[in-house]
Amino acid sequence: MDPTNVDEIEVMRRQLLLFAEDLRTVAGEEKMRREEAEMALGEVRSAYQNLVKTLALVCEMKDNYTRNHLDRTFQYAMSLTKRVAPELAANAAIQYGYLLHDIGKVGIPDNVLNKEGPLDDAEWQKMRMHPLIGYQLVQPIKFLGEAVHIVRSHHERWDGRGYPEQLAGENIYLPARIFSIIDTFDAMTSTRPYRKAMPVHAALEEIDRVAGTQFDPHLAHEFVAMCEEHGIDDVDSLHYVR
Repeated sequence: MDPTNVDEIEVMRRQLLLFAEDLRTVAGEEKMRREEAEMALGEVRSAYQNLVKTLALVCEMKDNYTRNHLDRTFQYAMSLTKRVAPELAANAAIQYGYLLHDIGKVGIPDNVLNKEGPLDDAEWQKMRMHPLIGYQLVQPIKFLGEAVHIVRSHHERWDGRGYPEQLAGENIYLPARIFSIIDTFDAMTSTRPYRKAMPVHAALEEIDRVAGTQFDPHLAHEFVAMCEEHGIDDVDSLHYVR
């Protein structure tokens, strides 16, 4: 072999080794940057979650009669979401919406929110403003994303007789349809000053009865079936449904 060619091959070999070393260095730096970015993103997500939980707890503390309502409804809603729309269960915005569903109650007068008895018509008109108040509060917070639709629409009804916009059927955001069932179930099975909690089996019968009018019939039947499959006989048992 021509000595000149040997020298050229050796030069090329050394250049390739240097190039490979450079690639390893770049790859290592890129991996480090990616890990740092993922860590920073995780910290941001954690900060968002803590902020959402704080906002939700502030709202819950304002309402004397809904202690632990937030945790219960979140757990129930996530269980039903995993069953009927598993692709949505990992969406942080959906989880934020479930936690913040009643944030608008911070704008409801205390004498209405904590009245020890049924509300009259005028008081109900004020109470029914809380989804729109909540929407106005969370809509500017961009990271909440689709959570705003749950806040705004979780009191809509399948038959169009809900509030605040009288949406009907599939025009209602799916997670809001899920949460309307959960919210009603928790209200029925919770004790209030003017009535005792309804037994779980009776509440499930009521949900089944109004499937197709108040609730999305498919979702209502799935919720009832979920509870029956897991032998749910008290509210606390639902925490173990996953």
